[in-house]
Amino acid sequence: MGNFNDFKKGIKDAIPICLGYIAVSFAFGIQATEAGLSVFQAVLMSLTNLTSAGQFSSLELIVTQAGFAEMALLQFVINLRYMLMSTALSQKIASKLPTFPRLGIAYGVTDEIFGVSALYKGELKPLYSYGLISISAFGWGMGTFLGAVAGHIMPQRLISCLGLAIYGMFLAIILPEAKVKKPVMAVVISAMVMSTIFNYAPVLSSISSGFRIIIVTVIVAAAASFIAPIKETNN
Repeated sequence: MGNFNDFKKGIKDAIPICLGYIAVSFAFGIQATEAGLSVFQAVLMSLTNLTSAGQFSSLELIVTQAGFAEMALLQFVINLRYMLMSTALSQKIASKLPTFPRLGIAYGVTDEIFGVSALYKGELKPLYSYGLISISAFGWGMGTFLGAVAGHIMPQRLISCLGLAIYGMFLAIILPEAKVKKPVMAVVISAMVMSTIFNYAPVLSSISSGFRIIIVTVIVAAAASFIAPIKETNN
């Protein structure tokens, strides 16, 4: 399990993640209130999901009152990568570690936490992961709370402006990678083109937004993995 020093190190390593999460989840909190969620509901969603892409994509489904099956399938597809991350992290955990501590670690498998955990030297201690996760989740929940409160008290025009922050975040994530890697640029353009077609084509536009996202994600990801697979490197 580790000791208290491992827990403190996890907290220390999580501070940059926490600060970044506050900024991003603030935008989510604002959009959550626009979707009709209360402050409590928005914070509860953040603390139980802890996934930016999954939460942002679910808001439109909430607005359109999509069914549970559609919501579950959308979350499964969007968050499928976490299964791969969890599998990778399981190789760094002691084989005798019981199921319950493993579930605690699995709760906090996000892109950023996975990156820090993967670089952790030696066996991954549960207490280190708990320190890393607790501060990161606090930042995600706090940012959501602040954004949701702001969404209830600020003028609608200002809320709309702040709501654009999430699109700026996505561009900041995508563009640097797309500039240096042609396959990434191709994936981005393909997803945009397909989304536009699904939005305006007579028959395809009747498909609900949730299933549009699922279809576009599966088709583009499958095509990219076939045409431009990531080559294995020997360490």
